[in-house]
Amino acid sequence: MNIRKVVIPVAGWGTRSLPATKNIPKEMLPVYNKPAVQYVVEEAIRSGMSDTVFVTNRDKKIIEDHFDHNLQLEGVLERAGKTAMLQTIRDVASMVNIISIRQKQQLGLGHAVLCAKHVISEEAFGVMVGDDLMFGMEPGLKQLLDVAVAERLPVVGVMEVEPDKVSRYGIVSGEEIAPGTYRVTDLVEKPAANKAPSRLAIVGRYILTQDIFPALEKTPPGAGGEIQLTDALKTLAHGRGLLAVKIRGMRFDVGDWAEYLTANIYFALQDEEIRDDLVKQLKPLLPWNC
Repeated sequence: MNIRKVVIPVAGWGTRSLPATKNIPKEMLPVYNKPAVQYVVEEAIRSGMSDTVFVTNRDKKIIEDHFDHNLQLEGVLERAGKTAMLQTIRDVASMVNIISIRQKQQLGLGHAVLCAKHVISEEAFGVMVGDDLMFGMEPGLKQLLDVAVAERLPVVGVMEVEPDKVSRYGIVSGEEIAPGTYRVTDLVEKPAANKAPSRLAIVGRYILTQDIFPALEKTPPGAGGEIQLTDALKTLAHGRGLLAVKIRGMRFDVGDWAEYLTANIYFALQDEEIRDDLVKQLKPLLPWNC
């Protein structure tokens, strides 16, 4: 498998994050000093991806613009002698090749992936949800990629979630064939907690093969009236086979306010210039200091 392209669906409305996302895409909400989607793209690059396919809509051109040059701003920074800041924004513009596809109707994640069919010529490709941030010693997508290449099978990334959160996710069940690797036997989209086959939730990282496209084309609308990627993955699991890999590392869901705010604090604490001052200002806010 020569996997170089990653599809990042970013066309959703971001209703969980309203009113902040009324005019700003959820993927562009800042996490410390970068928009959320930049962390996703950087993970893709560290995983060996060279082409990013954004599945977007007419109101989210700002995402593409973020990864392009802003000549006016660059000129201002250059004239002011702010060379370090200038290099930072130039690096963003040159980090990846961008391909943009319009999802003209928001019909679900499965439909968003299907929109990218005509620009995916490779045998396999990655999919990364633009509001799931993952951090660890090894990039989350790379952990899936290694298994997909070794086994020549599509792979989904999973993490265990608390019982009260299983209804938010696609949930897999299967047989553990190696530590943290499962042969998937079934998938259920957003099941009730008492009907979930496990607590292994799909968390927005996939390595998919070309046969996902005919599976999606035959998939009828499911939960929420949308074409669910989980339903098409069930077709693969019952056919050629599908693996799930438990991703190692930390995960933040930008659409969850508690996780989004935690992510901001997490990254700010990594910055030695502001860490001490941040801790000093946070301490009086903690309940046990009230």
